[in-house]
Amino acid sequence: MKKVAIIGGAGYTARELIRLLMRHPEAQVVAISDIQEGRPHIASIHPSLAGLLDLCLEKLTPQEVAARADCVFCCLPHGASSSLIPALLDGGTRVVDFSADYRLNDPDVFAKWYDQKHTDPERLGKVPYGLPELFREQIGPAPLVANPGCYPTSTILALAPLLEAGLIEPRGIIADSKSGVSGAGRTPKLLTHYPECNESLCAYGLGRHRHQPEIAQLLSTAAGEAVDVLFTPHLVPMDRGILTTTYSQPRGDVGEEKLLDTLREFYAEEPFVRVVDHLPATKDSMMSNFCDVTVRRIGDRVVTVSCLDNLIKGASGAAVQNFNLMFGFPEVTALI
Repeated sequence: MKKVAIIGGAGYTARELIRLLMRHPEAQVVAISDIQEGRPHIASIHPSLAGLLDLCLEKLTPQEVAARADCVFCCLPHGASSSLIPALLDGGTRVVDFSADYRLNDPDVFAKWYDQKHTDPERLGKVPYGLPELFREQIGPAPLVANPGCYPTSTILALAPLLEAGLIEPRGIIADSKSGVSGAGRTPKLLTHYPECNESLCAYGLGRHRHQPEIAQLLSTAAGEAVDVLFTPHLVPMDRGILTTTYSQPRGDVGEEKLLDTLREFYAEEPFVRVVDHLPATKDSMMSNFCDVTVRRIGDRVVTVSCLDNLIKGASGAAVQNFNLMFGFPEVTALI
């Protein structure tokens, strides 16, 4: 039984994480740290957890958290995580970080896209990216894992096998993604205010969304060369889910069946990627750790469609999947 703690327990991803860990036979949630005033019971923050977990949110130092837990799930915003994680690691615990603080390899790129200087730059480029389908061997022994972004997961899983096989051009890729409102987090914002987002569909962060360099970096790793990708996110008036459609150019006269076979072969042994013949919808993967993906050849374009639950495969489910790999548990534990 591994003792686990959560830092940043008030958000949607923390709620989903707790729900998954409560059914994990080898995990015990022993502490939840947050900056809430007083010591509110977890059920007062997440009423759906009433009667399931008898813990209060506490203001704990990294040293106090590390002393209690074998693994810490850090559900903090970018910038906040990297200010705490060095102390957690020094305390002897292992960490799965939900923020973007350790996903990028270059501190200058981080500073450009996140408008702040990285507080732990020496670790950048040394922390495995927590996408088991691509980096399983690095994740297992790691003291710290950078949990992927939700948009990048849907894009990378669709394109990485095709780029690695040299079936599509690495230039001029377009990724068009649509997400439910929970992807913006629980903190109120004008864009996600009900009268603003209900009965409306909008693009946002065009050309400046912080997931763009993350997507480009990981796809370049898969391709073995620089990948140029234009990422456009959209907000959809639904609670959860992401659907990503990508457009790229084929290399040579590659047919649709070859493209599908490449995806099928790449993910044949993967428990959480389903290569499907139909066009997947967000309801197909809702409340699950699955990413559904397919591909079509349309004229002189290769079009992929992928979907996942942004709070599970795009966040907390991926974190539990990484936790399982880090501690030697079956990868599907608590996820199927």
